[in-house]
Amino acid sequence: MTETKLESQIQITEKAANEVKKIMSENSVPDDYGMRVGVKGGGCSGLTYSLGFNEKANEGDSTFDLKGVKLFVDGKSLFYLAGTTLDFTDGLKGKGFVFDNPNATKTCGCGESFGV
Repeated sequence: MTETKLESQIQITEKAANEVKKIMSENSVPDDYGMRVGVKGGGCSGLTYSLGFNEKANEGDSTFDLKGVKLFVDGKSLFYLAGTTLDFTDGLKGKGFVFDNPNATKTCGCGESFGV
């Protein structure tokens, strides 16, 4: 497990951090768990984002504490997520987490997949 300063590589907005904390509380996720942020193959544009909760980091993960939220990111995903801001929206177009990823050269219409 690598302790990394993620501030220059990825950001999380206050709104997203508060939503993560709310979801953890509503689902009785222990406070010492972290949110796994990742990228995997799939979707209409080639890559999709993934979010989930883990008790601890996996071997080779980078761990980050941003705005009171612990994040776990594997090395491959971190490569694609550098410079990304994780936000949360609850507007007219729907409710959910949004990735503002400067590395994405194309995205699908629903915003759930991207390509580089």
